[in-house]
Amino acid sequence: MQGKTVLITGASRGIGAASAREFAKAGARVALLARSAEALSDIAKELGDAGLAIPCDVSRYWEVEAAVEACVKEFGRLDVMVNNAGAIEPIGAMGDLDPDAWGKVVDINLKGVFNGMRAALPQMLEQGGGTMITVSSGAAHNAVEGWSAYCASKAGAAMLTASLDLEYRGRGIRAMGLSPGTVATQMQREIKSSGINAVSRLDWSVHIPPEWPAKALVWMCSDKANDQVGHEVSLRDEEIRRRIGLR
Repeated sequence: MQGKTVLITGASRGIGAASAREFAKAGARVALLARSAEALSDIAKELGDAGLAIPCDVSRYWEVEAAVEACVKEFGRLDVMVNNAGAIEPIGAMGDLDPDAWGKVVDINLKGVFNGMRAALPQMLEQGGGTMITVSSGAAHNAVEGWSAYCASKAGAAMLTASLDLEYRGRGIRAMGLSPGTVATQMQREIKSSGINAVSRLDWSVHIPPEWPAKALVWMCSDKANDQVGHEVSLRDEEIRRRIGLR
């Protein structure tokens, strides 16, 4: 990743923060996007000259567009876009949920992914290509009790990624999804506290550390993952774990 620039949404904690550290360790410069300015600033300081904190609400296109412009102004290019920002609450039966809160999940998980893709595309196409990765979920493909907003928005984001591959692979865009499985993050704490569905009852020890999907994201940006372009990489797949070097 030497000389490459990576932009990560939802970079203030969990998979996003772990990925920022992993990309920087691999030699990349990293633009960190999230709504939490203080947490972003701490991570950017940790990364030194390799990190740039950009407070941003991904549900607002103009903010994402401005963030991409700031990234390019600071680092000169944009090689990788990781659409990682996501929300799962409210959790509950559809008939009990507040419609505005339900819609906010779609704004972040679905519109936020489109906003990232749309804002990054002009720069990547001008450079001759780039990699765009959507952090997906098994919930994109299977309904889970209490997660209607999350499942629906993640399914839409997976289809956005497939659409991006269909429309822009021939112009140098490497579009992929990453389905990490259950990860030991704040989102899993929210799931556990809900007490709804089998996922909330999983023992904490079964969740993988956020460093695993972080390493997977770096691997997906390499030539070693060229056969995965246009697909969704699943960390539940033992062969994929072996290829990445995860144990």
